[in-house]
Order: sequence, then structure tokens, then C-alpha cells
Amino acid sequence: MTASDLVTHLAPLPTPEERPEADVVIYDGHCRICTGQVRRLAWWDGGRRLAYLSLHDPLVGRRWPDLTHDALMQEMYIVDRVGKRHAGAAAVRYLSRRLPALWWLAPLLHVPGTLPLWNWLYQQVAKRRYRFGTLATCDDEACRLHR
Repeated sequence: MTASDLVTHLAPLPTPEERPEADVVIYDGHCRICTGQVRRLAWWDGGRRLAYLSLHDPLVGRRWPDLTHDALMQEMYIVDRVGKRHAGAAAVRYLSRRLPALWWLAPLLHVPGTLPLWNWLYQQVAKRRYRFGTLATCDDEACRLHR
């Protein structure tokens, strides 16, 4: 099975309960782009280092009340094993060090002084993500608001 096959296959992603020692990726489960990328991460995570939660899951608010819905709608977050939060481009940088499949990105993402550029690029994609479609499960007006 290729990574593309995995993206289209809707097997459940591992949760924090299934992987209690893993970093938790909090993503927009109503966004087609976000969900596709998270499924790719799951495919690349041979070391079982990551667990996943949609920001729309009530568990997110219970476990991390400091992460507001508005903040989560703007950026993907990773809560690492010690509780540190990594958001947006910084989360992508973090993943480039955690997943061997992404190590090739690390030198580019870690060039000194480039994080503001990566943040800007990340924000440009994030704020337009609903223009590329949503998943059928998005039925609570959130998708319409962000188009």
C-alpha cells in the first residue's frame, strides 16, 4: 500500500489513549488537506511516535483547556510528551526532527532566521485550506465560515 492509498483509506488514526507515550498531533479533522497530511504523517511514523486528535474532538478541550478553538483553527498543534506546545511552522520543524522520513527537511527548516518566513507560508496555506474542499463529516457550519 502506498502513502496515497493510505490517505484515501479511512482507517482510524491512533489516539492518545492507544499511544499514551506519543506526541499528540491536533489537526482540523474537517479539512481535507489537513486530514490528508495527517494520514501521511501516520504512514511515515514507523516508530509509532505520534497520536492524533481532531481539534473538533471534545477530548482536546478537556486535556488542553489553554488551547482555544480559535488558535486550533489557525494552526496545527503538537503537544509533545512533556507537554510543550508546537504550533504551525514550528510544529512542522519539530516533526522534521522526530520522524526519520522527514529528516531531509530539517536543514532547510532550521536555517537561522527563517522561521518567520515558514510561519508566513504556513499561515497562507492554513487560512485558505477550506477553499480546497472539506470532508463530508463537516456539517456544523465551520467549513462555510472558513471558506
